[in-house]
Amino acid sequence: MTDLIIQEEKIIERILTMELVRVTERAAVAAARLRGRGDEKAADQAAVDAMRRELNRLPITGTVVIGEGERDEAPMLFIGEKVGAGGLSVDIAVDPLEGTTLCAKNMPGSIAVMAMAKSGSLLNAPDVYMDKIAIGPGYAPGVVDLDMSPEENVRALAKAKGVKPGDITVLILDRPRHAAIIEGVRKAGASVMFITDGDVAGVIFTAQQAQTGVDMYIGTGGAPEGVLAAGALRCVGGQMQGRLILDSEAKRERALKMGIKDPNKKYDMKELASGDVIVCATGVTDGALLKGVRFGKEIVETETVIYRSVTGTVRKIQAEHREMSKFKLD
Repeated sequence: MTDLIIQEEKIIERILTMELVRVTERAAVAAARLRGRGDEKAADQAAVDAMRRELNRLPITGTVVIGEGERDEAPMLFIGEKVGAGGLSVDIAVDPLEGTTLCAKNMPGSIAVMAMAKSGSLLNAPDVYMDKIAIGPGYAPGVVDLDMSPEENVRALAKAKGVKPGDITVLILDRPRHAAIIEGVRKAGASVMFITDGDVAGVIFTAQQAQTGVDMYIGTGGAPEGVLAAGALRCVGGQMQGRLILDSEAKRERALKMGIKDPNKKYDMKELASGDVIVCATGVTDGALLKGVRFGKEIVETETVIYRSVTGTVRKIQAEHREMSKFKLD
């Protein structure tokens, strides 16, 4: 039995490192070929198809527990889909193209991202929106809370940091639905930094405050992005809470079928992504987190970051892929 456990751990470590890099690299390159074309669905479809093909080559029995869905009427690696060539049972969370608009407009910050972990490690939730709040490392548990107002959260973080509220910067997705949050943050005296898309990277930015200037992330975004961000934040340190927005009977019924008994439950970071989780992201367009795909005459260049929660390891991989007329991965 011990030998089997050791063997399983070795398989996990191998699969959840370089094997995942190839998956997100392939999706990123496929999407990058459509940068600036103005067609979000085509770019998303290309990333989805490439990610699915690469996942199906892996020696895993994978279940997509967090995937794309009906909310955006997008092509999907759908929740419940089985992927892999057979082998170790794992949970998978995917966002083949986070920042579809960013890619379509060739704007900064679009990435291909996914997470993988042992079965039962990732929150199995419907593709709905999620309220989120996140801060970086170095603070006592419970400094910020979804049940507090934006103004209260700013003041609490400022006190914990030993600064004035005016020294706090909060990252928020630029959406009309966030008007009240923006008002509360500014009422507290803090600054607002907007992003147009890409809240996986947005959450991670809180753990890189010295480089990004971001102290806190608040807002409503996709549940898939929430799970992916939680997995990454566990590796680099910080705090995060999320609450699914189940604002219709159909959504509540679907969530109940997936095992979510309390529709108002507030999840902490480890409840969103527990155990040994590995998150892998490859840049599609240039951004603060990653460089985008570069196309040369015979070489495609990619940049990928891999987070592993059990060790806290962060690896950044810059790769050159030789090609002639078509991008291929060995």
